[in-house]
This record gives sequence, C-alpha cells and structure tokens, in this order.
Amino acid sequence: MQGKNFYINRRNFLKGTSAAIALSSFGAYGIDLMHREKPLRVGLIGTGWYGKSDLFRLIQVANIEVVSLCDVDQKMLAGAATLVSQRQKSGKRPKTFSDYKKMLAYKDLDIVLVGSPDHWHALQGIEAMKAGAHVYLQKPISVDVIEGEALVAAAAKYNKVIQVGTQRKSTPHLVEAKKNIVDAGLLGKVSHVEICCYYHMRDTKNRPVVPVPDFFDYDMWTGPAPLREFDGLPHRRWRAFMEYGNGIVGDMCVHMLDTVRWMLDLGWPKRISSTGGIYVQKDAKANITDTQNAVFEFDEMECIWKHRTWGTAPDPEYPWAFKIFGEKGTLAGSVKQYDFIPVGKGQKIHKDVIYEREEYPEDLTEKDIELHAAPATRAHMLDFLAAIDKGSQPVANIQEGHISTASCILANMALELQRPLSYDQDKQIVLNDPEATRLLQRSYREGWSHPLPDMFKG
Repeated sequence: MQGKNFYINRRNFLKGTSAAIALSSFGAYGIDLMHREKPLRVGLIGTGWYGKSDLFRLIQVANIEVVSLCDVDQKMLAGAATLVSQRQKSGKRPKTFSDYKKMLAYKDLDIVLVGSPDHWHALQGIEAMKAGAHVYLQKPISVDVIEGEALVAAAAKYNKVIQVGTQRKSTPHLVEAKKNIVDAGLLGKVSHVEICCYYHMRDTKNRPVVPVPDFFDYDMWTGPAPLREFDGLPHRRWRAFMEYGNGIVGDMCVHMLDTVRWMLDLGWPKRISSTGGIYVQKDAKANITDTQNAVFEFDEMECIWKHRTWGTAPDPEYPWAFKIFGEKGTLAGSVKQYDFIPVGKGQKIHKDVIYEREEYPEDLTEKDIELHAAPATRAHMLDFLAAIDKGSQPVANIQEGHISTASCILANMALELQRPLSYDQDKQIVLNDPEATRLLQRSYREGWSHPLPDMFKG
C-alpha cells in the first residue's frame, strides 16, 4: 500500500473535541503524528460545492499538496484553483483539467477526491484506482447496483483504499451515541427503526431551454447519462432528475440507512419494498418522487424510510434523522443532536453537535459550508489517512458503501416494479425476479462503456 509519507498537521489536529476522538483512534493505529518527509499529492474531480468542502477539510488535517483539479465548468474550475492556492500551505495553484482522464493520465496522485454528480462516481472512482490513487468517494457510490459491484471488485484488484463520504460514521456526537447508548446496551433488543427526510429540497421550477454557455462542456458533464435538454447550469439541481442519481432515497436515505446499519451492525436487508410517487409538486420538471416510503427488512427488525418534500415534519426537532426503538428505550439522532429516552423513569441523555468554530475560524468565511458537518468530515479524512497508512479498511469502506447505496437503488426499483425485492450479492441477481435483475445495470449513452465486476477479477 502507498501513503507512508504523509504527516498530520499537528497544530490543527490536536484542536477540538472531534480531533481528540480521532486522536484516540490514531493511537490505536500506531501512527506517528510528527511531520513526515513528503506531503501526499492530491487531486479533486468535481470542484463544486461539496468537492471543495471535502478538499478543504483534508487540507485542514493533513500535509498535502493539491496538484490537480478537474471540472467541465471553466469558471468554477478557475475559482476553485484560486481558492486552493490561498488555502494550501505551499500557496501553489494546482493544474487544471476539463477531462478527468487527462488528469489521471499523469499518474502522479496519491489520493483522488471524487466530488462529481452521482452518475460519475463509479467510472471516476475506478479510473482513479487504475491510475494508482486511493479514493475518497462521495456517496452514493453508484447509480446502479452493478456499478457498485464493479467498484468493490476494482478496489480489491488494485489494492486501494476507498473511503465513502458517509461521514455520519465519523460524526463526533453520533460516534458517542453508538458507544454510550447502543453498544452499552441501553436500548435492549431493537426491532424497529424509522429514518426520514422532510426537507423541502426538490426543485419545484419548470425552467425553459436555453443555450449552453461557452465555458461549460455539457456533453462531457452528461457523460454516460442520458442527454437531457439544457435548461441552465445543472450544479446542485441535477439531484432533481433520476437520469443523474436516485432521487432523495439515493441522496438522503443512504446517509441514515448507512448510519443505522453501522450502529446496529447490520448487513444486507433481506427484502426491500417501496411505495410513493409525485403526489403534490406536479408542475416541476423534476422527475424524482416528492413522497416515498421504503421498508428495509432485516432479521426480526424493520427499518422504515419516509421522505416528503412538502408539508411539515412530524417531529420538527428531527426533520432528517433516525429513530432506533429498543425494548428499553429510544435513540433519536441527526446531524445536529441525539436524544436517548428510556422506558420508565431512567435518565434521559441529550447531546448537541460539535461545531469547532473557534478551532477552525476559516470555516466561518467559507462559502456554503455545512458547519455541523465539518468536524465529521475532518475526522472522516483522518480515518481515511489511517487506513492508507496501515493498509486497513476505513470506517466507510467500499463494501459498506455499496450495501447502503445498492439498498437505496433497490428501493427505487421496488417502487418502479411495485413489488418487494431481495438481492443476492454472491450471484449478483434479484432472487426469483429476472426482470428486476435486468434493471441492476443501467444503459449507458452511446460512446460510454459500463464497468462490470468481472473486468477486475482474476
């Protein structure tokens, strides 16, 4: 494995409660926090909102040199290069590329961050590993199940670490809740979980078709996905279309399902079903559901997802959240807090998110930053670096990311087919359902080749 030459920025690393939590895990890994000889060489594909956010968190906790950036939006790319030169220690402006394959062809990167839209995650993650890099891959890892299987196989073939951006597993107050509530046995037997998102996040506009600006390569942005009519720059709006992702289930449920699976040590669901549709916001171009329920069935336990992009949240304190119901009590958790409510007269426990505003004042001036997520992402990056250093699996490894992603994709398939589905990873089929099995792999646009797991075996 690569990566023996990075060092942690000790001044920043030792600050903050989440850093202290990460420090204890680094001690377990036996990592020397003193400066090492050379910085890790890093590249970023997708310089939009979360791509830059992930990169800036990595800059805060490790000695890296950002050597290259890639984006099909030349204005966004130039702006990102300027920001990186201001944020990284060397002050150097990274090389810029509009084609990720040209960036990766240099084979000069230790780490590649993939922050592009969902329909690019699998292709770019695989190509980055082929080029010799470890990968920080934003969730969901794929837009179809077979893409995910190909990523799992490629990571094994190239012996590379992938950390999936499901950073709830590194969220300090949720790490504490798992340890002090779940693992300590305060819940007792758990047989019911509810996860939800009631954010009004679905695009509700019906935009006219407009010319593609000269600074934006729309054909390359679309890549293997269907080529939709151009109705404005798709940045952050692409989530409204199933052509590029898997709706709110793929975007938001994947986080909460992954968190619950981690907390309760759950594997693949035995069966997945879903109902829903576009019930209220019918005038928008968006083709993702505005209302959807999904049921993920495990042994003697069901996990029920609900989202609605209209109306009010049933519990305003937990609009995007999980609630784990045990025989001895209930644990409610979100990105902002957690609450344990025992059965009977036991003691309630509440904990708020850790922000680290004072420790990292640069967070306060960063455009569009999610302050509540910054400590989690920093800890997630540290876990990623530790796995690279030791040749071990990170907390959000590719197999776990695949299970959570594929389960959400299967929920959407169950909605489309209007029947429950059971997936067998060993056979890579939906049991007793040839029609559903055919839907495990999407069709790519002409000129693009879909990755298959068999390509990376043997």
